Amino acid sequence: MKARRIRILAVTAAVVLAVAAALAQGMHPGGGPMGGDFPFGGHMLGYFSDVLDLTQAQQDQVKAILEKEKPTIHPLMQQLMQFHQDMSKLEDSGTFDEAKVRALAAQNTQTMTELIVQKARIQAELMQVLTADQKTKLQQLRAKHEARMKEHMQNHPPDPTSD
Repeated sequence: MKARRIRILAVTAAVVLAVAAALAQGMHPGGGPMGGDFPFGGHMLGYFSDVLDLTQAQQDQVKAILEKEKPTIHPLMQQLMQFHQDMSKLEDSGTFDEAKVRALAAQNTQTMTELIVQKARIQAELMQVLTADQKTKLQQLRAKHEARMKEHMQNHPPDPTSD
């Protein structure tokens, strides 16, 4: 049971991090902006700007897209953080209330679904800003990342004794 829960939390965390990174939403686990004029203090945009060699016009377009999406994404990220806080409280209570856990899980499923849909929509918008060469480079970066994740999972399989 414990290994399964860890896997579920790992997948949830990966999706959340992917959404947060892709959207450069500007939230951290404490719930606030991380500084700078642009969310994440500009470091995520700066990283992708450097790696993909974005022009200033492209950077401005990306910033505009992300700023436009903040009102949609921000409440979803807050809901996700609230879910984690509520689950922690339930787990720390030392009692198991299946009805509460199921209710929280159902809410979280709706939030995650909406985040995934929003991420896909925003990704499509962001892809329109990139040149063909930049898209190719981004696909290569994603492939490398996926390969590293796969290798990590193969080298660090879940501990079956923790179930």
